[in-house]
Amino acid sequence: MLEKFLNTRSHSLEICKNLVPEDYVLQPIQDVSPAKWHLAHTTWFFENFILKPNLPGYKEFHPRYAYLFNSYYESEGERTLRHQRGDLSRPTVNEVKAYRQHVDEAMKKLIPNANAEVLSLLQLGLQHEQQHQELLITDLKYSLALNPLDISVLNINEQSNSGVKHGFAKIDAGIYTIGHQAEGFCFDNELGVHQVYLHDFEIEKSLVDNADWLAFIADGGYENPLHWHSEGWTWVKENNIEAPLYWSKAQDGSMQVYTLNGNEALNEQSPVTHISFYEAAAYADWAGHRLPTEFEWEIASEKFSWAKRWEWTNSAYLPYPGYSKAEGALGEYNGKFMVNQMVLRGASIATAKDHSRKTYRNFFHPHLRWQFTGLRVCKR
Repeated sequence: MLEKFLNTRSHSLEICKNLVPEDYVLQPIQDVSPAKWHLAHTTWFFENFILKPNLPGYKEFHPRYAYLFNSYYESEGERTLRHQRGDLSRPTVNEVKAYRQHVDEAMKKLIPNANAEVLSLLQLGLQHEQQHQELLITDLKYSLALNPLDISVLNINEQSNSGVKHGFAKIDAGIYTIGHQAEGFCFDNELGVHQVYLHDFEIEKSLVDNADWLAFIADGGYENPLHWHSEGWTWVKENNIEAPLYWSKAQDGSMQVYTLNGNEALNEQSPVTHISFYEAAAYADWAGHRLPTEFEWEIASEKFSWAKRWEWTNSAYLPYPGYSKAEGALGEYNGKFMVNQMVLRGASIATAKDHSRKTYRNFFHPHLRWQFTGLRVCKR
């Protein structure tokens, strides 16, 4: 566990290795947090929930950092408002790194002698930091995409080919068991193992790719209200949405896309990404199909490869039968968000290698698309 802790912590800094100090404070919209804040917030999580209650004599690094770097834990006290995280020039990047080192040194003392309860909290803290590593990557991309200097900060192959289309997988009707049943870590929203009845369905083995999406655009997909939910159509019109996020036309008229390597020609064989639930649902309707439910996706996931894109489902984010939140502040981790959000399944190219599993339930509001989001469809 100590080795995993140190590797996870060092990876967060590795993501930031090509940043300059000015990059660390960018926050163009409320949904995106500054890189400096991610590095500090994940550190506060270990300090607040593990070190202060469990390491005798631990001295917190700074008495006001809890105010600055608490995210949404209302029961833990006042905090910086979410949209103001990028307004803070201090603490400096170096001071935040010193904060991380201070906490890491204390964790090195605690972990070798930790009891089962502390190790369980440690596992949650590591999973939490991995979530923020994914957010760190996608938040940096959104922030740097606004800069006309065509900035490259991470060597991630975002436009990998989908390859040959593999058709649809058939799943027979029946009663299936849903939820986390394997050994190892899971979040509380994966628990409440239960059974569901599924009708016969066929799900696409391949992700929808950019060529598919170009056909949707060419056929007026963004201009035909018949394909859209009412809220989605309003969103399209109010925001002048004409293509996935980061798509633009190059000087020669061809389509290009901003990646963390800078602007690149659009690879038509790459899975489409950075789309909202509204767009995913509209595309599925245009194609004469539908989005899978999260239960269909979970049961069918062994029939296809996944983890390139978080995949939108047609399921609202709700608790499983028998769901119960943890006691105290950690009960705010998932349950308080079970309203007005849609479930995504899978993982993405920004997800840590050992972070995903078929029962993992991600969730976002239907208009958001700064994450690496995509889709596969089911036959109607």
